[in-house]
Amino acid sequence: MIKIGLFGVGHLGKIHLKLLKEIPQFHVVGFFDTDREKSLKVQTDFNVPAFNSSDELISACDAVDIVAPTISHHEIAMKALKNSKHAFIEKPLSNTVEEAREIMSIADEADVKVQVGHVERFNPAFLAVKHYFDNPMFIETHRLAQFNPRGTDVSVVLDLMIHDIDIVLSVVKANVKKINASGVAVVSDSPDITSARIEFDNGAVANLTASRISLKNMRKSRFFQRDAYISIDFLEKKTEIIRMKTIHETPADPFAMTIDLGAKGSKQIFFDNPKIPETNAIKMELESFANSILNNTPTAISAEAGFHSLDVAFQIMGKMKFTVDSE
Repeated sequence: MIKIGLFGVGHLGKIHLKLLKEIPQFHVVGFFDTDREKSLKVQTDFNVPAFNSSDELISACDAVDIVAPTISHHEIAMKALKNSKHAFIEKPLSNTVEEAREIMSIADEADVKVQVGHVERFNPAFLAVKHYFDNPMFIETHRLAQFNPRGTDVSVVLDLMIHDIDIVLSVVKANVKKINASGVAVVSDSPDITSARIEFDNGAVANLTASRISLKNMRKSRFFQRDAYISIDFLEKKTEIIRMKTIHETPADPFAMTIDLGAKGSKQIFFDNPKIPETNAIKMELESFANSILNNTPTAISAEAGFHSLDVAFQIMGKMKFTVDSE
C-alpha cells in the first residue's frame, strides 16, 4: 500500500481526497493546506489528519498528490522529489516553463514516478477511440465554458486550452514547427477567448479555440486522417467515427454507403459509435498513478509530456496578438 499525502483541499482537492480514500492501493496519511480554517473543516468532514507543514507531510508519505494552486506546484514538487517521493501533479505542471523543466530534470535524477493530471486522457470518450488514431493530419478543437470568476487570474490558454494541447500532442507524433495565435480579453485582464494554429513538421495542422465567456459549455474535437474522421464530445461523452475502406469487388455490406471512384475502384463508408462506459476519469488517473508505482511502469502522462504541453501553451501566449475589448 502506498502512503500518500494531499496538498490543497480546494474544490478539486476535496474531490481527489474523496477518491484517494476509495482506492485500495492508497493509504491517505493526511493533507496540507495553507488555509487553516478550511483545513479544520476538511479534517472533520473526511476524517483525515491535517498536517501543520508541507515538510511534515512529505516526511510521512511515499507519494504526494499536488492539487494546490499552480503557483506553488514547483516548490512542493521539488521538496517531494528531492526526498525521493513519487508525485502526482495537477495540470498545468507548473507556473512557468523553466519550473517545469526543473521538475522534469529532478524527477529523472530522483528516479521516482511523476504523473501530470491531464485528466482528458482518461475521458471515456477519448479512451473509446484512442486506438483508431493513425497519423491525423487536421484537427479542430473547441473548448467553451460559461463565465466563472475562478481561474480568471490566468490566461484561458492555461485555464482551458491546455487540455486540448495535451490531447493534440499525444496523438500527433511529430514536432511542433510553427504557432500562430490571437486572443481577446473581455471581462478579465488576460485573454478570455483564444484561437491558435499549431503546425507540425509532418504537415499536420491543429486549430484550437478556447473561450470562458460562452453562453454554453462545449468540449468537442474533430480529427481527420486518411480514410477516417473521428469526432469526440468530451463533455457529453460521445464519439462518432466515419471510416472509408477501398472495395475492389462487390461490397461485403450491400447496405453501406459506397462511393464510386471510377478506375480507382470504390470506397465503402462505415459509421461507428463505440459504446462509452461510465467511468470516473479522475479516479482512473489516480489508479493509474498507483499502478505505475507498484508495478514500476511509466506513468500515463509523464513530467516530460506535461512540460511539452506547458511549453506549447506559453508559445501560444507569446505569439498571441492580444487585444482588449473596451466596450
